[in-house]
Amino acid sequence: MGNLKFPIFNFQSSILAKRAGFTLIELLVVMVILGLLAALVAPRMFGKVEQSKESTAKAQIEMLGTALDSYRLDVGRYPDNLEELLSSNEKSWNGPYLKKKVPPDPWGEEYHYEMLESGREYHLSSNGGGNQEIKSWE
Repeated sequence: MGNLKFPIFNFQSSILAKRAGFTLIELLVVMVILGLLAALVAPRMFGKVEQSKESTAKAQIEMLGTALDSYRLDVGRYPDNLEELLSSNEKSWNGPYLKKKVPPDPWGEEYHYEMLESGREYHLSSNGGGNQEIKSWE
């Protein structure tokens, strides 16, 4: 019984060897389907990210507004700049009014602060990453 080969088994094993992987067409179809799914889902996900940045900016503007109002109650006017919320030479200054330094807006830029009418009003805003300005007075 030396080397006996059974032709039926060789034929079946060669068929199995040819079907062991995916064909190029099958891979291309899967890639097209994944691409279509990504094209449908990605815009929705990026829209949510932008919406959350706007919400974060509004919340930070509100938090900074509360600190500015506390400063005004103690000193009698709004500060000349946002850094005065952390340290100031004013006599009645009772701060710091922020626990940490003034944060950048969610797009990495500084908030725009302007004191108006002899320290009785202020404007605080973020340019919203260039899309739409987010303002404290709206």
